[in-house]
Amino acid sequence: KNGTFTVIPLKGSKYWPRVGDTVLGMVEGIELYGWTVDIRAPYPAYLPALSLLNRPVTAGEDLRRYLDVGDYIVAKVEVFDRTTNPILAVRGSDTGKVTDGTVVSVSPSKASRLIGRNRSLLNTLVSMTGCHLMVYPNGMIHMRCPSSAQEEAIKGAISLIEQESRISDLTEKVRRFIASKLGETDVSSSA
Repeated sequence: KNGTFTVIPLKGSKYWPRVGDTVLGMVEGIELYGWTVDIRAPYPAYLPALSLLNRPVTAGEDLRRYLDVGDYIVAKVEVFDRTTNPILAVRGSDTGKVTDGTVVSVSPSKASRLIGRNRSLLNTLVSMTGCHLMVYPNGMIHMRCPSSAQEEAIKGAISLIEQESRISDLTEKVRRFIASKLGETDVSSSA
């Protein structure tokens, strides 16, 4: 368009952090004053305890009471310049420990395709399944669904999107897939 083009990679296993991104990561280590978090980047991220607790911690305080290895956390990338590992911050109501729902992942290069142009694909997933869905730029997805059948349908649809991301009528294909999984017969494009 106007002499420019956009490249959407078909493969890519790592996420390159950008300051301001909100990411979902998994705690992989506990340090004296914070946690190391896997955000699917080439470098481990660090979440200072001060950011999560809003107070300084004392040496020897058991940080496992707040976040343990294997817990998921939603945080913002506060600092990253390729010379320093990403520093995370918990700021705002949309960040903090993930306490419910299911976490799945796709290749970070497919996260934008999962959302779709003008959020069309994401809106289809949400409206057809009734699930609450958050897609993060590092390819992590947090979902809360009313039933296991809806959760399985949306997981299958996410897998389909990841495999078929290059086709142009993907939204309609996903719509038909979800309808077949949930036993619906009306799959009109009005949803």
